[in-house]
Amino acid sequence: MKISRLALPLLAAALAAPSMSVFAQKEVVVWHAYRAEEKAALEKVAAAYNAANAAKGVKVTTLAVPYDAFADKITAAVPRGKGPDIFIYAQDRLGGWIEAGSTVEPIDFFLDKATKDRYIPTTMEAMTYRGTVYGLPLNYKVITLIYNKKLLPTPPKTSKELVAMAKKLTDAKSGRFGLAYSYSDYYYHAALQNAFGGRAFDPGPKPVLNAPENVKALELLMRWFTVDGILPAEPSTALITSLFNGGKAAMVFSGPWFLGEIAKGVDYGLALLPTIDEAGGKPMRPWMTVEGVYVAAPSKNKDAAYDFAKYLTDTPQAKVMAVEGRQTPANKAVYSDPAVSGDAILSAFRKQVEVAVPMPNLPEMTMVWSPATTAMNTIVKKSATPKAAMDQAQNAVLKDVAALRKK
Repeated sequence: MKISRLALPLLAAALAAPSMSVFAQKEVVVWHAYRAEEKAALEKVAAAYNAANAAKGVKVTTLAVPYDAFADKITAAVPRGKGPDIFIYAQDRLGGWIEAGSTVEPIDFFLDKATKDRYIPTTMEAMTYRGTVYGLPLNYKVITLIYNKKLLPTPPKTSKELVAMAKKLTDAKSGRFGLAYSYSDYYYHAALQNAFGGRAFDPGPKPVLNAPENVKALELLMRWFTVDGILPAEPSTALITSLFNGGKAAMVFSGPWFLGEIAKGVDYGLALLPTIDEAGGKPMRPWMTVEGVYVAAPSKNKDAAYDFAKYLTDTPQAKVMAVEGRQTPANKAVYSDPAVSGDAILSAFRKQVEVAVPMPNLPEMTMVWSPATTAMNTIVKKSATPKAAMDQAQNAVLKDVAALRKK
């Protein structure tokens, strides 16, 4: 059969149509909340992936969502199939999204041992809910000891050293303190709580805010505040930053977010949080938040989405996210790269994460924050003993959890 020369362009277009359709079906949309260098680093990784996979008809598109609205947007859009193929978020909401359904795709089917073994083990733990893995860990955040080298050339290694050094550097009348951190914030206090073997939940999950270990940690905190006098009253974020930048706080317990607030003229260093003599020499163990790369359950491109998640968290891309994006990757091997191992900040957080505890990813965790915050404020204002305040917080959490389970 002869085909006229006029029909050839139409035939070519018809043959090309399926290819274009496949390309459209393989677009992978990624939601994130990054800005500045983190955003630029992610976009660089996505561009490299697109260049490498163009022949396969796969294209990754990234979309920055304002952080304050991000969690609610995921909750509202993803289950209705109106969201992305991938989203990047910390593990604290993971359990709630899983229990709600149609939000996060389990990835055990895709996950091989080699991929699983590339990450710091506790970051994989943060991606696991009720024995099933739901995401690949991208990076982690922990608090550590940040100190002013001019005021304190050598940081303390134990709680006894901490108190002794801090006392010498404290003059409350002139507004100078040896140590400043958000100790009335339950997130920050958890590092001390965990040193005593404290926790928010026992298996079940069973809330245990008033566990004896938790009470002991609070009693030590109050000793630092009232007896040793090394902490400022009502430590707001603005006050802590002001004290450190003004040379009126020798030490701060905080995370990578604080580094961007440090004034240019301040010579600072990072060190491990001290061990706690009162807890048998156990280390302070901060909560670790892990940003995971999650495949959205309604995605029509799950294979391609997982492929990009695996690519993003591999060693070469982890280096980009570390060096250019200033993230602390969950990938273990990247810390052997001279560009990363030679970075004092990245190395300090890598050492601290060795003793960190993944923050609970249970749905019930959302019900802990308000009662725990109320208890912490009550305790530091001396309106109740640590035991009485935590008993009240425990009762409030039990009531809220019981209501949740009835739904």
